[in-house]
Amino acid sequence: MNPELLKVISAPAPDIAPLPPAVVHPSGVRELRALPYAEVEGSRPLELDLWLPPDQGSTHPLVLFVHGGAWRRGRRDDMGLRTRGWDPGPFARMASAGLAVATADYRLSGEAPFPAPLDDLRSALRWLTLRRAELGIDPGRTVVWGESAGGHLASLLALTRPGPALAGAVIWYGPSDLTAAGPGTPEALLLGADPATVRERAEEASPLTHAHAAAPPFLLVHGEQDAMVPREHSERLAARLAEAGAEAELWTVPGSDHVWYGLPDDQVETVFTRSLRFATDRLLPPGRR
Repeated sequence: MNPELLKVISAPAPDIAPLPPAVVHPSGVRELRALPYAEVEGSRPLELDLWLPPDQGSTHPLVLFVHGGAWRRGRRDDMGLRTRGWDPGPFARMASAGLAVATADYRLSGEAPFPAPLDDLRSALRWLTLRRAELGIDPGRTVVWGESAGGHLASLLALTRPGPALAGAVIWYGPSDLTAAGPGTPEALLLGADPATVRERAEEASPLTHAHAAAPPFLLVHGEQDAMVPREHSERLAARLAEAGAEAELWTVPGSDHVWYGLPDDQVETVFTRSLRFATDRLLPPGRR
């Protein structure tokens, strides 16, 4: 095998690969798609999309969004059923509010078991920090925002990140306890085994285990009629965080099933607006909110 040939045919490493040109929206929001952030041996390249505010002369705080899909499926740029028809979309709206938004791939349970997806999100933050000057972002001011399975991973990222704490976490209907799930469930597929047979791993993968006083502020939002991830997951995590001395705001939404199914459009807008305000309150100075 010719090592020189391998150098020629290999794509540039994510840490040095050139950034693509941005697509500029009519609002001035800039969108960069399919930025490789990590290469994992034997796996697909991991990529993220980035939405940047119109102002190119400033350094912008960051929202890292984590998609749902039972850890088994899903797309990095999908915030869920009820936002898919929005124009402008939810990430462009966040960028218009002054926040950079990164939406990242992570390895799914059919590709690698836990903790692979959590490791991937940490790698995304590492890459965003490395390339921050080129991108005009400040990952030192980051709110993580996730929905469903992505809410579970976002909670873990916020609670277990080594080094500086995140500025906050917005968690939409995320699982917080994986220990009680049965064989064949999405939780078992994530863990690679029946949770009852890998109790220690299930606890390590459960946000409830990691609540502590120095946790960043949490906003936990959950439909009261959620039949896929019962609202008790958010209620228990909010209580555990409060017991530890951390800031946790719990909002259970009447009339809503999972992914805000059954909720009128205007109330879905209210959930999004209130969640965005939670993020901007923690990332932007008062004069820019």
